[in-house]
Amino acid sequence: MPKKDPVVMIVAGEASGDQHAAHLFLELKKLIPQVRALGMGAVRMREAGVDVRYDSSSIAVIGVIEVLKHYAEIRHALNLMKTLLKKERPDLLICVDYKEFNFQLARAAKALGIKVLFYVSPQVWAWRPGRAKKYGAAVDHMAVIFPFEVPFYEAHHIPVTYVGHPLAGKVLPGLGRGEAVREFGLAGKHPVIGLMPGSRANEIQRLLPAILDAVKILNRRFPSAVFVLNQASSVTDEMLQPHLKQCPVEIPTIQGRNYDVLQCCDAVITVSGTATLEVALSGAPMVIIYKLAPLTYYLGRLMVNIAFIGLPNILAGRSIVREFIQGEANGKTIAEEIGKIVENRAYTDQMRRDLREVAEILGEGGGSARLAQLAAQMLSV
Repeated sequence: MPKKDPVVMIVAGEASGDQHAAHLFLELKKLIPQVRALGMGAVRMREAGVDVRYDSSSIAVIGVIEVLKHYAEIRHALNLMKTLLKKERPDLLICVDYKEFNFQLARAAKALGIKVLFYVSPQVWAWRPGRAKKYGAAVDHMAVIFPFEVPFYEAHHIPVTYVGHPLAGKVLPGLGRGEAVREFGLAGKHPVIGLMPGSRANEIQRLLPAILDAVKILNRRFPSAVFVLNQASSVTDEMLQPHLKQCPVEIPTIQGRNYDVLQCCDAVITVSGTATLEVALSGAPMVIIYKLAPLTYYLGRLMVNIAFIGLPNILAGRSIVREFIQGEANGKTIAEEIGKIVENRAYTDQMRRDLREVAEILGEGGGSARLAQLAAQMLSV
């Protein structure tokens, strides 16, 4: 254990990263009670006790075009974090996801002689594998969340540890299903369809209209259907309400209760990303949708060398959940797939079995604790 009170700098740029970073710091404090943390993140990190110097909610964007639109703000945040590194001289920089931003910050830290732990590996195994060597030069250790990532980094001689996925073992409802159904007013309602439109403003803008188009079609097809929208902590009412007010179907929003809501759902419409694993671990059948600015998507397809964009499909190594991308992510196609899930029992049962396979691949949990142990080891060296 370190002799002086250690200081770590933790930098996360999205809602999922904010949540993962919070779990990490809470586990690290169990090992080193006197540890202090500062950095960039949002509400979850603040609640965990991290001194958040920059709120990342406004720069949680993906895609080339989207980043360019927010370039000035992202550059300001990066410069602020670099200045913080020089001023505070933390004992360890922990980069949580937010790949390009954190890559630049990791390089700055290495130049200052500050150790770097990168958590949630850049998906260089999926696109631009040539960048692995550059990441290896910028970090001291790579903490990965999928077992198949280990041999990739080992082949590039990059120190790597598989810590497990941060969601494994954590997708646990706080209420029993019967209690949740009653609390959310879903008793006797069928089908219950969950909506997960994302955690970023540009995701909401681009994908929620298609989701609501599907809701209108499904409402006509299944008049007894009820819809529930899981609102991410980073999503404000102001982002959602202009869209919801234009929809003739009543859609209640519930914030901070994802796992309680998911266990009530017969089917879920979710955007691609970490949310797909939350749904998979809950066992709820789903459809995954994904849409970017046309140029961003075109450039991405030139560099990506994997067949799927949905994490459940990537982990399973085959298509177990339908993905609708770009123009295919429209109300008609989404509604057709949800209708199939609702009506075709054999199809749905097979999907549930496949999702249990994904849960088994992710393991039983403890990823945050293992990551904290790795961070503590790096602090003690």
